[in-house]
Amino acid sequence: MLRSERLLLYTPLIALDVWVPAAARSDAEAQRWLGLRTDEVVQDAEVRELFLSIRADNDLSGFAPRDRFKMMRKVEKGSGDFVELTAVHVADGRYAGATSVSLQSGEIGGWLAPDFRGQGLGGELFRSAVQLGHRHLGLKVVRAGAEPTNKASRGALTTAGFTPASGPARFTLGDGREIDTCWYEHGQEATARCRGAS
Repeated sequence: MLRSERLLLYTPLIALDVWVPAAARSDAEAQRWLGLRTDEVVQDAEVRELFLSIRADNDLSGFAPRDRFKMMRKVEKGSGDFVELTAVHVADGRYAGATSVSLQSGEIGGWLAPDFRGQGLGGELFRSAVQLGHRHLGLKVVRAGAEPTNKASRGALTTAGFTPASGPARFTLGDGREIDTCWYEHGQEATARCRGAS
């Protein structure tokens, strides 16, 4: 578990910890930058709004028992290629987004739910990814790519201490779109590795 000024980040424990962040990245604005495959997003706008209204500490009593059971089901361990963190806004209690770090490439990614964009939380989200990568996973360098026109992402990376780096000028998103890309990196000499990190 990690804590920034306004965010609490933790490894997803239950299905809701995965479903709500998926809803948070499924709107048209997020898809403009993330370009995920259709099976990686929540297509139904009403379902997205329902998920994004749920607080992380909600008892879910307004849902049918069968639905509560599905939402509270423990998450199976992932593929091991990425370590993901779910972000909750501390003051609000709602799911704010998510971030991840690739164990193979050290690349980070992240997104915020629509209600939490434009408030400077991206810098906190990416600083948490840096901490996860360096202190917990033992990575000396973490990297991130962004479209040159994505001022919010680039600003958040700079706020988190990333500096411009070399990398491929073009990148293919999950939905097949090829985009221009500028790269950033964050290096740290002294690293530690948590027990259990692969």
